[in-house]
Amino acid sequence: MSRIAVMGGSAMEELPVSREIGSLETPYGRSSEVFLVRLGDTHVLFMPRHGADHSLPPHRVNYRANIWALKELGVERIVATNAVGAINPSMRPGDLVVPHDLIDFTKLRPTTFYDEPPVTHVDVSQVYCPEVRDALIEACRMVGVRFWDHGVLVCTEGPRFETPAEIRMFRLLGADLVGMTGFPEPVLARELGMCYATLCFVSNMAAGLQDRVSVEEVLRIGERVRGEVVKVLVEAIPKIPERRGCPCARALESARFGGRGC
Repeated sequence: MSRIAVMGGSAMEELPVSREIGSLETPYGRSSEVFLVRLGDTHVLFMPRHGADHSLPPHRVNYRANIWALKELGVERIVATNAVGAINPSMRPGDLVVPHDLIDFTKLRPTTFYDEPPVTHVDVSQVYCPEVRDALIEACRMVGVRFWDHGVLVCTEGPRFETPAEIRMFRLLGADLVGMTGFPEPVLARELGMCYATLCFVSNMAAGLQDRVSVEEVLRIGERVRGEVVKVLVEAIPKIPERRGCPCARALESARFGGRGC
């Protein structure tokens, strides 16, 4: 089984499947389906977070079950994809972005595995794994796509799109991108000592920067750039170091009150 998993977002629910593993039962409920897929010369695990038929809205995805299931399958590193809207007017539909930071504006989602003692506070000074980010950035350069090697992603609750006033607020806070599935995956992965980074594609300009936002546009742009995203993943995954030198695996060191780190 692979130590790398791809978490597929909107317009990225399908990859060439070698074997279906299925949904896993976890302490947090059932996960989305897991598949073994081939990307280039590498086999990785693949989980479409919304389900293979895109039946789960962003606020109903069982993020804890998904991350727990991948951990149980031996995954150490997660490469995610997300469809996002552009708040930064320099970013355009079809651009790829490897975000470097995150703002959480969700409201109702369970966001931690640590509701009970020992009280645990993981460090997210680098919310995305630097080694996985570097691999994605290098792969984008090799493939020759139009991309951004940085960006602040704000995650909203959904399932509605944001209002123009909310987008103006997020821009004042320094956000470049907005989406509904960027959180809590990276923090949950960090709490389990897993690496996580995401490759976003801009599917639309955010509310107020274009006349209206529609699912049709998200899917149309997703179909247009899907091949580029897959090419980047094919190039990026072999570039991820087998031996982890990032801080992600040591996330629980010095993070707990009244208990030892691991």
